[in-house]
Amino acid sequence: MTIARSVRIMGILNVTPDSFSDGGNFFDSHAALEQVRIMIDDGADIIDVGGESTRPYADPVTLEDEVRRVIPIIQSIRSLSDITVSIDTSKAEVARQALGAGANIINDVSALRNDPAMIDVVRQSNAELIIMHMQGTPGTMQDAPHYDDVVEDVLSFFRERLDFLEAEGIDLNRVIIDPGIGFGKKLEHNLQLLNRLERLGELGTPVLLGHSRKRFLGDLTGLEADQRDAITSVVSALSLDKNISVFRVHDVAATREAIKVARAITLA
Repeated sequence: MTIARSVRIMGILNVTPDSFSDGGNFFDSHAALEQVRIMIDDGADIIDVGGESTRPYADPVTLEDEVRRVIPIIQSIRSLSDITVSIDTSKAEVARQALGAGANIINDVSALRNDPAMIDVVRQSNAELIIMHMQGTPGTMQDAPHYDDVVEDVLSFFRERLDFLEAEGIDLNRVIIDPGIGFGKKLEHNLQLLNRLERLGELGTPVLLGHSRKRFLGDLTGLEADQRDAITSVVSALSLDKNISVFRVHDVAATREAIKVARAITLA
């Protein structure tokens, strides 16, 4: 049983009109900044800013629109706080401008497969890098996901991606891996990954778990997306002893308290 020494909570800030659970809620800059204040007060360690929905069947967003959505709020966050800021994008130019505006982490759901220029942005910065596993693209990933063994397939994917990054001169100490719960995966695939999360530790790389409000929780409980924060926290608590380093969630306070209790019980 292993618990990561430093567990960080990443609060999700979707400045989009169409994200799956909170689309439009923080599209207004004032609402977005107020949500940032709430997450900071609730104990967030990272604010993850995204300007393009990656929900199933989401339409792509132009570079200009994504920049217009994310750069002003990153600048506003930086004027408010020195909290770590992550930019959730697979576009190199968005990442470049976000780092210039004060972001500290690049969170690329395509694992640098979408934009060949992203590796240059990573190489020219000292930002942390999050790479995620996804079968297909947001537009196709839920059509017919299939795995021979989802855990082994995800491990194989990350071995290839880590080898690629190392060959490109990237210090792997900067890299965090995300198994991509809900991205090109059926209910059984998500449950198998969650049950065997500790296997990802074989790669020697910190792991991010992004399970918040995901559809599989609705499949299990019948709850709508905006009602899934409590069960999200249950999954966070159950995953604490699987060496997760970052929990990416919508409700920071609920996850913070769940982790506090789970840690106390586990270490008693």
